[in-house]
Amino acid sequence: MRVSKRFKLGRTQPTLDFVDVDYNGDTGLFISPKALANLPSDWGDQCVSLVQSFFSTVLAHITAGHHGEAERLLKALREPNETHLGLSTGKSRGRALGDSSAHDVWNALSNSQAASSGLIRDLEDTVLLIPGIGVDVISDMTTNIIRGPLIDYTQRMAAQYGIELSPDVPSGPIWNPTTKDWFEEFVDLPMTPQGKLLLVPKAIVRRHLAYNLGEYYRFHVLTHLQDVELRANSQLVQITKKTKKRFVTKKDVEEKYGNSKKMVAEITVNNPSLLDDYKQKANSRPYLPLDHDLIAATEGTPKPDWDALLQSVLDIPTGNVDAKRYETAVESLFTALFYPDLTNPVPQSRIHDGRKIIDIDYTNMAKGGFFNWLSKHYPSGRIFVECKNYGGKVANPEMDQLARRFSPSRGQVGILVCRSFADKARFATGCRDTAKDGGGYIIALDDKDLKALVHERKTNGQFQAWTLLSQKFRALTD
Repeated sequence: MRVSKRFKLGRTQPTLDFVDVDYNGDTGLFISPKALANLPSDWGDQCVSLVQSFFSTVLAHITAGHHGEAERLLKALREPNETHLGLSTGKSRGRALGDSSAHDVWNALSNSQAASSGLIRDLEDTVLLIPGIGVDVISDMTTNIIRGPLIDYTQRMAAQYGIELSPDVPSGPIWNPTTKDWFEEFVDLPMTPQGKLLLVPKAIVRRHLAYNLGEYYRFHVLTHLQDVELRANSQLVQITKKTKKRFVTKKDVEEKYGNSKKMVAEITVNNPSLLDDYKQKANSRPYLPLDHDLIAATEGTPKPDWDALLQSVLDIPTGNVDAKRYETAVESLFTALFYPDLTNPVPQSRIHDGRKIIDIDYTNMAKGGFFNWLSKHYPSGRIFVECKNYGGKVANPEMDQLARRFSPSRGQVGILVCRSFADKARFATGCRDTAKDGGGYIIALDDKDLKALVHERKTNGQFQAWTLLSQKFRALTD
């Protein structure tokens, strides 16, 4: 039973910003600290700050010898069943943390030279250097630490999608970075037959962490030990018959040193540049959100029905009477169409102390294609969408309305969607004049353009060049 069905949302996973979990079990995805760091929003920054605050506090207590306090803080990291993410089979029951395992985490950190030496700086470093800490523990820890922002996100999604909230639900431990301690309160949350529910943005879940112990061990630690054995001219050194070249095999090195995480940590403490080099290379690789196909495969849900999403827009009668239906249908289409480039759709977003409203406000987190190019050349951290459910009448007032939503801090790129234009070329000229006058960049789309965009998405998959959008934008700047 999925959240969308339980609360009768009338939506499928591609049109939802959160993971549409089966609340009777667990979906095999994890909240990734590195994915949080890649999220260009105040909410993402808040989450990253909380993770850093908690982890640095625990390490500081351990370094100062305050082991009881460190273990007390870790014991609050309990089974986060309310997200329904992880490895459990059958009923959700948490993956890794509880009293005994929290003690194990404390014990591993307190006895780790890598931790006490300051070599470990980020939570995800522990998967490389601390015995007993893997993806499940890191995911559970992260979920607990960002519970406060997840509650806020869940409440916002509930308001946005019409999900019923129950009052006075115990929140569970919430990390306070000011007091550097946990607190609890009663909050409004959705409830299912399995208990309270926390919704999680699709953009922050992954199937694997950014750092991989096997990769670090094989291509950095073992390579370093090969060089050590060669320089020492040890018994592991062999010589090729033809070229007389000296070499040491990784197999021989592994047999001599082993492959335990404890050994990896010991080598790294004495050679910290190995970790720095690995993290630099790992961080330079795209750590991309899961696309629709991967999410569908993981959840066992259908892939996007692009034709149905498009038709739901085209079938709405033109006119102000159905303006709200049109805006909702466009948001559903765009949320699926532009994911994972554009995320976190906020309908009826208010600015200027609530005096002005943006129909749909998206966060631009594109790692490739047109929207990524935009982010590198123009203020476009947020993309604004205005929906006009009429044709022929769209002219300067509608253009000016969207332009007044722009600012250097919010963003200066928007999309105006309508059914048709009486004179499309003339409206495009007006958009270009607005851009040249410094009023921002407005991409105008009608029903025909939506059909072209859907065709492009069906043909090319994710991380689009978005040829049509690119052409329209370049016409604004020529």
